[in-house]
Amino acid sequence: MPFSSSALPVLVIVGGTDETYRGYCWESAAAEHELVVIDAAPPAGLVGDLVVDHEVADPRDADAVVAAGLAIAARHEIGGVLTWDEYALVPAATLTQRLGLRGNSVEAMLACRDKGTTRRLFAEAGVPSARSVRVQSVHEAAQAAATIGYPVVLKPASHAASIGVIKASRPEALAEAWEFANAGAGEQGPEGHGVLVEEYLDGPEISVECMTFAGETVALAVTRKEVSFAPFFEEVGHTVERDDSLLPLVSPVARQALAALGVTDGISHVEMRVTKNGPRIIEVNARIGGDWIGRLVCRATGLDLPGIAASVAADMTPDLMPTRHGAAAVRLLYPKTSGTLTERRFNALPPRGSGAGRLGEWGWLRDAGDRVALPPNGSLDEARIGYLITSGPTLTDAVTARDAAEAALVLHVEPEPAQ
Repeated sequence: MPFSSSALPVLVIVGGTDETYRGYCWESAAAEHELVVIDAAPPAGLVGDLVVDHEVADPRDADAVVAAGLAIAARHEIGGVLTWDEYALVPAATLTQRLGLRGNSVEAMLACRDKGTTRRLFAEAGVPSARSVRVQSVHEAAQAAATIGYPVVLKPASHAASIGVIKASRPEALAEAWEFANAGAGEQGPEGHGVLVEEYLDGPEISVECMTFAGETVALAVTRKEVSFAPFFEEVGHTVERDDSLLPLVSPVARQALAALGVTDGISHVEMRVTKNGPRIIEVNARIGGDWIGRLVCRATGLDLPGIAASVAADMTPDLMPTRHGAAAVRLLYPKTSGTLTERRFNALPPRGSGAGRLGEWGWLRDAGDRVALPPNGSLDEARIGYLITSGPTLTDAVTARDAAEAALVLHVEPEPAQ
């Protein structure tokens, strides 16, 4: 393709072409930039409509991404590189560095991806976090758990989306927890190895959505998480409220964590728990949070996280002025049992504009006839049937609207036969 004739900056997006969860990111980034994509297959659908060029390459392979990026750079003047795919963070940083553009270093992204390295750097910098030991066997896991003290959390060192993460409350549960975490570790990214045994942090789980530009971080919003299916950590809902009362408490810790890891640019999703001893970091994801969290932030505050991320990648000062004062919520819809989904519909769906709170958008992730499976047997794709996003002037309004929409659902699952 010829060089772009548009005056808009050209951004290379590495991976992240899942339209269900990331379609809104593409729409936002395309508003002020021309987009080029590097992914494992040619872009189609919404993404295909929004990009001006593409290269086919494995977005998790740094060498392949660099080769694809250099081919694109021969056709376009590249203004920046961006990804919202956790597993493409290191390849995207490698390409950014090769092109001499603004962005995070490869070392910083490796530190974020490998949670063992994350913990070490936090300890060195005095960032409040969890005690953590990397282990390679169930015997080592049992020794680490005994030293740390139960309950403990076992997790793969470089996975995401709570894959392979499990809580062991007592020694008798350790062997089974190890099997689960170790199975997840076998499929994790190449940036980390082994399983981590960590101190369990008790208290409300949140994330802080941050923007970093040239090393200066601003905390933009707090997301309060709803977790279920213990001893697993499946996220089933999130809420965001403009000017959340926790923001002044957790912002300094989030900034301290990002500085310790060397994050210099972009949007980050900093997960922590607010314990009785204060905020303590769980992990740092150097990209926009999943589960439509960016949508919630925009509905509650007016801040467009994908647009901000695109501006930073293009070395443009982002607009951080909130334009809304409200709240938003998302519910991820799970079945009550594993089996075959036979019916999914709304019974008397609440009008989108009724009441103080409103149902802003919703969608189905599984079709009638599909198998659905609850954790730990099902992946996110197999477990989630759909989602509801609501908003309102207050958090109570948004949650009330979400509850009303959820109450109007009809979900029928034919249970799997007993084994």
